[in-house]
Amino acid sequence: MSSTRAGHRSHGGKSMFRRIVSFKRKYLAIPYFIFLILFVVIPILIILVYAFSKTTDTGSLVFSFDSLVEFFSSTTKLNVLVVSLFLGIMNTILCLVIGFPIAYLLADRKVNKNYVMVMLFVMPMWINFVLRTGATRDVLYMIGIKGGEHPYAATLIGLVYNYLPFTILPLYTTMIKLDKSQIEAARDLGCNPVQTFTHSVLPQSVPGIVSAAEMVFMPTMSSYVISDTLSEGKLTLFGNSIANSFNNSLWNDGSFMAFVMLALIFITMFITNRFHKDGAMERGGRW
Repeated sequence: MSSTRAGHRSHGGKSMFRRIVSFKRKYLAIPYFIFLILFVVIPILIILVYAFSKTTDTGSLVFSFDSLVEFFSSTTKLNVLVVSLFLGIMNTILCLVIGFPIAYLLADRKVNKNYVMVMLFVMPMWINFVLRTGATRDVLYMIGIKGGEHPYAATLIGLVYNYLPFTILPLYTTMIKLDKSQIEAARDLGCNPVQTFTHSVLPQSVPGIVSAAEMVFMPTMSSYVISDTLSEGKLTLFGNSIANSFNNSLWNDGSFMAFVMLALIFITMFITNRFHKDGAMERGGRW
């Protein structure tokens, strides 16, 4: 009887301890929620307030769709949006085309045994962003690609150079986890290298491809230092337009363009999440 009571006490003590530990773990999330509210939720709400309002002569804000109408009726702003989308897509494609084979080689233990080669691709990220961009401009000048004469080419080269590491790293971290048995099975079943790549390597690499695209596409559209420096001010991206609006105290117009940028981010995240889910279902939920 006494042993049964002792067992109940021991079990009750363990369950109490678990509840206390679980309760204390909830407190660990409080700093995160405070940070989320102060630096994410409140700024977004401020953007929404300014995006759908206008400033009266007395300095007060009243609800208005003037910024929306002005944005979609301005051929200049729509042209900037189209150019930014074009460069974002091109930069993402080029980074994936260049970064995929590099990441595949880096993930091969026979080629990269001590991870030194990975560090060589990461090291440029340690240098200040503005300094990297200025150095890229000087190198392009030396080889005859001047931003004033070739703004698109110079800007695209700078974008690829700056965002290529953000493509290689997620691809590399995905490829080092590839199921080698699937690749070997494909080869044993008579698949040639192209078939092995398309039926085994590429499907397993989808999570890395999606993550790399997320890390390149939207930052490209919001970037303005690279385009300003490399195109010598002749190419304006969406980030430039937002910065110029705020610098000229056009808070409502700048906020609505920032709202458009947020909408594009949410659309991109929705599409990439669909890719993640569809890819996981096709692979039987492995990823």
